[in-house]
Amino acid sequence: MSPDWESRKRSFDCLDVRHVTDNFLPGLLARADRLDVGQGLCVIQTFEPIPLYSALADFGFEHLTERVSDGEYRVYFYRVAKKEPAFINGGDMPLKPTAILNFKKIDDALTETVMNFWNLIWGNKRSAIDPKIKVLLSLANGVGAGRIRQATRELVKAYALGVSLAELDELFALFVWNGGVGTFASEIGPSSLFGAYQLIKTLEGKGKTRAEVMNALLENYGEKNPDVNVLPGGGPDKA
Repeated sequence: MSPDWESRKRSFDCLDVRHVTDNFLPGLLARADRLDVGQGLCVIQTFEPIPLYSALADFGFEHLTERVSDGEYRVYFYRVAKKEPAFINGGDMPLKPTAILNFKKIDDALTETVMNFWNLIWGNKRSAIDPKIKVLLSLANGVGAGRIRQATRELVKAYALGVSLAELDELFALFVWNGGVGTFASEIGPSSLFGAYQLIKTLEGKGKTRAEVMNALLENYGEKNPDVNVLPGGGPDKA
């Protein structure tokens, strides 16, 4: 069923990001948040930008997607309510999959394939595995493969999903058990992953709320941190 605002979509301002390979999400969210209820925005991309759906829904937007051609999608976002986003930098979940933009530098078809694969794993609303457990598994896999950057991003997401400090304590003890004392001391201890974990312990120990801890995590271990960012040159915002 078409939304009752569909007839107005052609009047929306358009943001064409087909040739943008930097992280435009923060700028896009800021631009969208300036819109009033009853206003809309169109995003043009070479692949279906699925992660944008939930990100803008957290601001109170509905969406309508049109595939114009093999290399052009137009997504119309219409604001039906004013909502406060879950996180300080906007959106429903921190550290969205901005690395997908790196695939655009190779091939648009490859990007769409990767995006669809991401959606199969992370966009499945009927997943048999609880999202929190799924992120913890991804975190542990990242550590096991030596991908500390990925593991740090998953830690921030896990905390956003409600993982407790006690659960993280047990997880890091498992890292010592499975990887060995030497590996933990030389590889994990000095890493951004351990730093983020210790920040959680320190702030929770001071009685900070989960929201306060989450904001500190995003400030210190978000996209501005070169050990966490996945785009070349830090991925300056575009919008």
